[in-house]
Amino acid sequence: MALITLADASLAYGHLPLLDRAALSLDAGERLALIGRNGTGKSSLLKVLAQAEALDSGVLQLQGGTRVVLVAQEPVFAEGQSVFDAVADGVAEARALRQRYEAHAPGEDLDALQSRLETLGGWNWEQRVGETLERLSLDGTAAVSLLSGGVRKRVALARALVAQPDLLLLDEPTNHLDIDAIEWLQNLLVARRGSLLLVSHDRAFIDAVATRIIELDRGRLRSYPGNFAAFEAAKQRELAAEALEAARADKLLAQEEVWVRQGVEARRTRSVGRVARLEVLRAQRVARREQLGQVRLELDAGRSSGRIVAELRDVGIERGGRCLVDGFNATVLRGDKIGLLGPNGAGKTTLLKLMLGELQPDRGTVRRGTQLQVAYFDQMRAGLDLEATLVDTISPGSEWIEQGGRRTHVMSYLSDFLFSPQRANAPVRTLSGGERNRLLLARLMALPANVLVLDEPTNDLDLETLELLEERLQSYAGTLLLVSHDRRFVDNVVTSTIAWEGDAAQGGRPGLWREYEGGYEDWRTQRERTRVALAASAPRPAVAGSASPAPAASVIPPAANRGATEGAARQKLSYKESRELQELPARIEALEAEQRELAARIEDPDAYTKDLRAAAAAHERWAAIEEDLMACLERWEALSQRS
Repeated sequence: MALITLADASLAYGHLPLLDRAALSLDAGERLALIGRNGTGKSSLLKVLAQAEALDSGVLQLQGGTRVVLVAQEPVFAEGQSVFDAVADGVAEARALRQRYEAHAPGEDLDALQSRLETLGGWNWEQRVGETLERLSLDGTAAVSLLSGGVRKRVALARALVAQPDLLLLDEPTNHLDIDAIEWLQNLLVARRGSLLLVSHDRAFIDAVATRIIELDRGRLRSYPGNFAAFEAAKQRELAAEALEAARADKLLAQEEVWVRQGVEARRTRSVGRVARLEVLRAQRVARREQLGQVRLELDAGRSSGRIVAELRDVGIERGGRCLVDGFNATVLRGDKIGLLGPNGAGKTTLLKLMLGELQPDRGTVRRGTQLQVAYFDQMRAGLDLEATLVDTISPGSEWIEQGGRRTHVMSYLSDFLFSPQRANAPVRTLSGGERNRLLLARLMALPANVLVLDEPTNDLDLETLELLEERLQSYAGTLLLVSHDRRFVDNVVTSTIAWEGDAAQGGRPGLWREYEGGYEDWRTQRERTRVALAASAPRPAVAGSASPAPAASVIPPAANRGATEGAARQKLSYKESRELQELPARIEALEAEQRELAARIEDPDAYTKDLRAAAAAHERWAAIEEDLMACLERWEALSQRS
């Protein structure tokens, strides 16, 4: 028998229903992933299943005694709560019953109370809360109001787990969680007894956890067994068949419209049945809900930046008594696509700000490139004014957007991001989390930028927008700095990864960051290979009576910072090479100064009318300096590594 059944369900908040005679059945032990476009009603469906929201019509049936708990996208806690009290809210009924039992109130049916307490496991609720806090690495004495978004989500999950529900509903559980926490959560959900229905756009997470995929599309629920790849293949076949059927219906409707508009003689002899069929075809066409269009994303890389975007040498920085970055070296070149990986609080945002020149290091040097146009995507959406309209957010004070040499009206531009004209003058606060992210992307892409910084851009984005963003970033001509915990997104976009490896338990030191070629899976493979090599090279205890073992050869970890190896044997520089190494920084600075001067002359519109030959010569010299700069930088890096 199904644990929960939804039949003929309808729910609407606007002119289009979120649920349109939808049906769903979930068996005990099943783990379902619910996917769909932003704003289609996924969160509303979870609230319906949790009985926190009522249907307009239809039937919701739960098996007798089924306990359902919902963990919302943005969990809410009582003011001033500690973590222990917040988690203990999950056993609120058991706590209250035990207090009543211990109070021995006159007329209280103690046998009934005892039976219910045993059913809920209420005799040892404190132990359950303590064990859950320990499993989730939570400090019960901490104040919830002071916690980060990721830790608050973990507290909400702990509150749900102590309730031991038969059906757990999770709305975007991976938002604000780092990669280690996501992998921990997926292992927990797979091992957990009970049923699960989760809303997520993290494809790797869905593949690891879900046994079946449910899509909410235009008010209907469709079921797809298997993993995400199987869903995509089946969905493509369905959409192709749907498009073919719609085309046939439109053709037949057009033919009937032509027939009914023929001359007087034809109308005298027309068939009453045929006219009735025309009316049916017209009604079907009006009632048809077309698939929503796809977001149109266009990235404008603006003018080209200098060859170097950022150069960090022996950089170190501390905040609040913690070493976040220590002895880090990297050179970010134009066109690089770099992902930053690390747990929450490791210092990813700090490292980004060092690269962008927004922070100065405590130790070492940071040199920024020339002609940088930086666009920043903030995961906390701090740049959005919730009371401003969509139009004012995208183009304050103007009705037009200048993008890639084209002029687009702001209404047309908003429609490219699936915002209808009716919503263009609505305040930002009326948008869902995914729609706010889409609006932030729209504002970001309205500006030319040769350096794009994306801090958790995938939170709340639907899968189609996510995949389109991947495609645009892959073809983006500028430099990309990406912070993301979406493993598949990182793998599909970046060309190199800067990873935090400051975990002392894994042999790291505080503030240690290393650069690897490739994405998340490449980093994980290389890191594991290094650990195996280090373990194999570790000194083994001497066996009694045997000769002392020879010292183990040192193992060099994977190349950090463009192939440079930490601890590699260094070759002594000759006198001539030492002088060259000392002189190269001054030469690089002189070349960059000359290049800046040439850029100013080239950008002057009058230069081409005054002296066309001089302008062309400036262009050629600018290009020649680029080549010289690259050669100097490569030579400087090679000599620096050897020194």
